[in-house]
Amino acid sequence: MRVEQNKPSTPAYPMNLKSPFGLRLWILVVSIVLVAGGTIYGLMFAWSRIQQLETKFNSSQLQSFQLASEVRRGLSSLNNSMLSYALVRDPGQWAQFEEVSNDLDLWIDNHDPSLNPHSVLTTENERQAFKELNHAYDAYLGSARAVHTNTLPALVSQTQLAQLDNFNEQAQRMRDLVRKLADAHRAAEADFFKSSNGSLANIRTVLIASVVMLLALVAAMAWVIYRDTIAPLRTKLVQSQSLLERQQKLATLGTLAAGIAHEIRNPLTSLKARLYTLRKRLAAVPEATKDTDIISAEILRLERIVHDILSFARPSEPVLESNEARTLLREVQGLMSANLEGRGIKLVVEPSPDLHFKADSGHLKQVLVNLIRNAAEAIDGSGTITLRWRAVRARLGGHQKDAVVLEVSDTGQGISHEAEKRLFDPFFSTKETGTGLGLSIVARIVERHHGLLQYQTLPGCGTTFGVVLPRETQAPTLVEVAQNTSA
Repeated sequence: MRVEQNKPSTPAYPMNLKSPFGLRLWILVVSIVLVAGGTIYGLMFAWSRIQQLETKFNSSQLQSFQLASEVRRGLSSLNNSMLSYALVRDPGQWAQFEEVSNDLDLWIDNHDPSLNPHSVLTTENERQAFKELNHAYDAYLGSARAVHTNTLPALVSQTQLAQLDNFNEQAQRMRDLVRKLADAHRAAEADFFKSSNGSLANIRTVLIASVVMLLALVAAMAWVIYRDTIAPLRTKLVQSQSLLERQQKLATLGTLAAGIAHEIRNPLTSLKARLYTLRKRLAAVPEATKDTDIISAEILRLERIVHDILSFARPSEPVLESNEARTLLREVQGLMSANLEGRGIKLVVEPSPDLHFKADSGHLKQVLVNLIRNAAEAIDGSGTITLRWRAVRARLGGHQKDAVVLEVSDTGQGISHEAEKRLFDPFFSTKETGTGLGLSIVARIVERHHGLLQYQTLPGCGTTFGVVLPRETQAPTLVEVAQNTSA
């Protein structure tokens, strides 16, 4: 089923990007580009910052992991100094030992969490190990001072080296604690990297998911705006341009046809006058009478064609008056029934509650007569043409309104798909004797009534044409009610 609508429309012009619609379109495009660019820039910036944080965290934490190595190096130096002093009892060696031991003691105190709340040590194992290391270092220094204060001579034999046993035990204890601290550092380092990598992975996942969702949102928004705003406007623009081109072609064709029709009308008048004179002279010749009858019929057909062309090219303005659907269709039935019955076609009016509308009754009768003639020509042999009316809601003048549909339905062969494509083209006809202007004139008249011309067809099952006109909504008078009741 296909519906053809003919109604007044505003001319379509090429879209101006300086118009409000063009400006909104540019704003939309620029906004999408800015959002997409900002999203990509944010992703790149966040990725760069993550890499910087990774480097920063790793270098900062690695500094805290070097504490065990620093203590190990300091103890190694102190052990060597103490061994040298015990062997030779050189006061200079002892002074060097005290200087290094004091520096290391101060360094350990600065990193001890119990003495410095801002210590770089973060885990409980590290803190506990460092506290034990600090206490052990105090005992280590005590044993070193005990060696310094004894009165033993310089070590020159294995027996005298026994004075270093206690010191060696404390030194070993320090090495064990340093090893314990290093183990704690390594465990803390592993935990730190594991936690950091997990956090960074989560950040990356969140960022990527956010960007994907944002881009998807922008794409969805762009698609919705295109579907609901741009695509309908494009369709309307194409339709308006097609309608404008059609109207321009029809206007040009109408002007040309009107000029030709006027030029043809004058010779036809002369031919009719000469034919009238010729008939009088040849009235006694039967063969000549047949020829004059044929000439007369052809002249009448030419006059009808000229009349149709002028009606199409220069339709008169309608005089809108209140009409009753039942009365109008009954009058048309009275005009056409006798002619159709002789061809075996019934013209019936389907009863319905009466409806009122404003129209030019003469023009509207011309529309209905043309539609009935087309319906009759579509019926091969006997058939039925039904006239009916009904109330509907239709979009007229850009607004939904109460309307009346006057329908002409036939039981003919329907309209073929090939003919349907050019159904309303001027001078297109599937009949050998047709002018191809009937439906074009009907469409122009309905258009001037601010209505719609629609049709439904199915090949082999007939066609229904409908004329949609604005409905009068005022209440009928008592006289009208009485007339409708009697009818």
